[in-house]
Amino acid sequence: MRSSSSRVPSRTSFLMLSPFLLAFAIFVILPLIGSVGLSFRREFASGESVFSLANYRFLFRDRLFWLATLNTTAFTVLFLVLEIPLCLAIAAGLRSGYARGRGIVRFALLCPYFIGPVYASVLFAAMLDTRYGLVNRFLSLLLGHEVQIPFLTDPRLSLASMLLVALWLSVGFGSLYLAAAMQGIPGALYDAARVDGAGPWACFWHITLPSVRPMLAFLMFIGTIQSFQLFELPYVLFGGPGPSSAGMTVVMYLYGVGFEAGNFPYASAVGWGIVLVVGILLIMQYILLRQVLRERPGP
Repeated sequence: MRSSSSRVPSRTSFLMLSPFLLAFAIFVILPLIGSVGLSFRREFASGESVFSLANYRFLFRDRLFWLATLNTTAFTVLFLVLEIPLCLAIAAGLRSGYARGRGIVRFALLCPYFIGPVYASVLFAAMLDTRYGLVNRFLSLLLGHEVQIPFLTDPRLSLASMLLVALWLSVGFGSLYLAAAMQGIPGALYDAARVDGAGPWACFWHITLPSVRPMLAFLMFIGTIQSFQLFELPYVLFGGPGPSSAGMTVVMYLYGVGFEAGNFPYASAVGWGIVLVVGILLIMQYILLRQVLRERPGP
């Protein structure tokens, strides 16, 4: 049985945590509970409101919601497929010593993360402009004739434009995380593998990749959550949902329903629909990651 003196640190810790717990309960837990109740409320023109499943029934047949979900899911999948290999390649280069002036390289990789999506979108909107953008002007100079690629007005190029900005913002940050994880791998493992005749690819596949599995899982989970929170980047880049709503994300749709149309009960239902979709994707990622990056025998 614990003595009273052993319970003093617990009481002290609780008292020190109580301001945060109180703020968390007031500003996070209570609004979440309120949003659940709000999502089940149906309002009429007379001002009367009743408990109903109408918002969720409409959500499952709302074409705009599923279009936004499809856009966001496609962006998430392509973003992770491109981000993870790029981060691994840059992190491996930093660890191998091929990069000269590592401090400057790390600083350069981290800079885009501090710029933020709003300013980055303004910057790339100017660079990708059809007539006056630097990208089209550079291509015109390179090819010897005028090039006007509609990066921001063609629905077929909207996703590529969003991916370009998002990767520029996040690849450096993810690379530094993976580089830090690789620094923790004992060099003796690589030495023993080389003695046994393992090449660079075998060392990477059997030592580096399994060793950074927790960090890969972290980057995939964070990347998925951040992708489904995407709002500022396409909203500023396209000035709205983009051509033919090709840049409309689920959060942008939620914003339009809640703050532009004023339908807060349905917006709450959309929000919980996003939570369900993200939860399913995270579970699928976890299962896939365990299968693909399971522990492998040595080289």
